[in-house]
Amino acid sequence: MAVVQANNLLEDQSQIESGSLSTLESGPYGTFVGIYDGHGGPETSRYINDHLFQHLKRFTTEQQSMSVDVIKKAYQATEDGFFSLVTKQWPINPQIAAVGSCCLVGVVCNGTLYIANVGDSRAVLGRLVKATGEVLAIQLSSEHNVAIESVRQEMHSLHPDDSHIVVLKHNVWRVKGLIQISRSIGDVYLKKAEFNREPLYQKFRLRQPFRMPILSSEPSVSMHELQPHDQFLIFASDGLWEHLSNQVAVDIVQNHPRNGSARRLVKVALQEAAKKREMRYSDLKKIDRGVRRHFHDDITVIVVFLDSNLVSRASSAKGPSLSLRGGGIKLPAKTKAPC
Repeated sequence: MAVVQANNLLEDQSQIESGSLSTLESGPYGTFVGIYDGHGGPETSRYINDHLFQHLKRFTTEQQSMSVDVIKKAYQATEDGFFSLVTKQWPINPQIAAVGSCCLVGVVCNGTLYIANVGDSRAVLGRLVKATGEVLAIQLSSEHNVAIESVRQEMHSLHPDDSHIVVLKHNVWRVKGLIQISRSIGDVYLKKAEFNREPLYQKFRLRQPFRMPILSSEPSVSMHELQPHDQFLIFASDGLWEHLSNQVAVDIVQNHPRNGSARRLVKVALQEAAKKREMRYSDLKKIDRGVRRHFHDDITVIVVFLDSNLVSRASSAKGPSLSLRGGGIKLPAKTKAPC
C-alpha cells in the first residue's frame, strides 16, 4: 500500500479489510479493498472510508452471502448517508455540496472477485500466460470519465435535451464544463437542484436549473472467477494511470520483489510526471504540497498478491483478520510530501 500527497489536504483515502465480511463471526470471510479518490475536499472520501465497509457488512449479514446486490446497496446507503450529512451542514458549510469522491472497491470472497466502481480509479489484474511465461495486464474496472467517447455518448443519451451536458473546456472534456467524471459519491450540487444555488460559490452554480440528477452514484459492478494463474491485483487512483499504462504497471510488479511494490509504482509514476515537465525527480520531491498538484495528483496504490490455495478455499475458512487504512496522515503546512 502506498500514498503520495499532492494537495494541501490529502483527498485520497483507502482501506483493506480482511476477515469476516459480515457482522457475524460465521462469515462469509474474504478481503475488501477500497480506494476513494476525493475532489473538492477530503470530506466525501473520509466519509466513505468510515461508512461503506460497515454498510457492506450489514447487507452481507442480511442476505447471508456476498453478491453484486449487496455491493450496490452498500454504495447507495453510503451515498444516502453523505447526502444527509450535506443537508445537515448546508446552513453552516454550503461548500460541502461541491465535495465528492470516486469509489473503487474489490471484494474477494469464495474464489470470486467482485469489482465495483464509480469514477476513474482503476483495478488491473496480472495474469500469468503459461505458454509464454509473460504476465498479461487485464483491466477489470469500467471508468466513468467523459474523456472516454462511450461515456460522453452515455451522458448525451441520458440527457437528450441538454446539448451542453458535456463541454470541451481548455482541451479537457467536462460534465457541464465542471467535472471530468460522470459518476461519483457526493457532488450533491450536480444531483439535487436545491443545492445548486447561493451561497454555493458561483463557479459551481449552473445557469439553468436541472430536473434530473446530472451525475449518478450507480456503480459498475463485475464478477470474475479467480484462476490459479492470476498473480496479483493493482488498485489505484487515476493519479497513477495518468502516467503508467496497465501493462507497464503489471511489468513493474512482476519483475521486482513483492515487498515495496505499491511504493515502487508510485515512484515510477512520479519519475514519469517529472520527465513530462522536463525536471529531475529529485527536484519534484522538493516541491511543497499544494504546489505539487500542478505536477501530479494525489496517488494511492494497493497491490494484492493472490495465493490460489487461499483464494479457492471456501469463504468459511477463517484466516487472520486485517484492517488497514491509508490517507489518514495530517501534516503541518509546508512539510514535504511523503513518498
